[in-house]
Amino acid sequence: RPYVYACAHLANSASLLLPVSNLTNLLAFTASGLSFTRFAALMALPWLAAIAVEYAVFRRAFRDDLAAGAHAPDPEAERTPVPVFTLVVLALTLAGFVVTSFEGAEPLWAALAGALVLAVRALAKRETTPLAVVRSANPLFCLFVLALGVVVKAVVDNGLGDGIAALLSDGDTLPALLGVAVVAALLANLINNLPAILALLPIVAAAGPGPLLAALIGVNLGPNLTYVGSLATLLWRRILHAHGDAPELGHFTRLGIATVPATLLASTLAL
Repeated sequence: RPYVYACAHLANSASLLLPVSNLTNLLAFTASGLSFTRFAALMALPWLAAIAVEYAVFRRAFRDDLAAGAHAPDPEAERTPVPVFTLVVLALTLAGFVVTSFEGAEPLWAALAGALVLAVRALAKRETTPLAVVRSANPLFCLFVLALGVVVKAVVDNGLGDGIAALLSDGDTLPALLGVAVVAALLANLINNLPAILALLPIVAAAGPGPLLAALIGVNLGPNLTYVGSLATLLWRRILHAHGDAPELGHFTRLGIATVPATLLASTLAL
């Protein structure tokens, strides 16, 4: 159980570090004007703070499960080989993100290069098919994100933006940043973190990196409170249901109540 719930929480909170960790980060990174390395440097301490709080809470909440220990692996089970080639391509892709940042190019090109190398190799070894590659790119999801952006833009321009702006304080003082993070977290749980960051970016981007990154902290950590907070949590829940191991809503909510306020505070203080 601790590892199952940790997967859900860390898919959100541990994604704070890099601009490419999730889609909300990419959107915020594009609007921030920061370089890849500068973004990672600013988010390193908030990232560590969030993980430390998650670790402390999970150690206490699952102390009985952890004390019992994990099941011993089956000695007869076939071990999965380490995917060395994939790891090397991943490392080179991450290095490519840094290079494109210094060159002023879009990180898309580094990601595309890495994806093409992996796809071509898999096709050459007949490990996949062209149709499977296209499906894995999930074009319908890309279309969904585009449509969502259009809808959010219309809603923000017709009143939601003014309402959100009225809730936020000007400046980058600690109370102002905490306010941005809390509003972002609440908004993520109401409408999902992707539309939440799309709604917040036009408001906080002009205020500088501090408020923008505080909003990112909110939309990444806040979703640990409810199933609908992020696409990652929704996918996690769907996969567990598909395997006949549905998570407990009460347990998930209690963990969220224990971690979300503490991680928001710790990460914003570290920012």
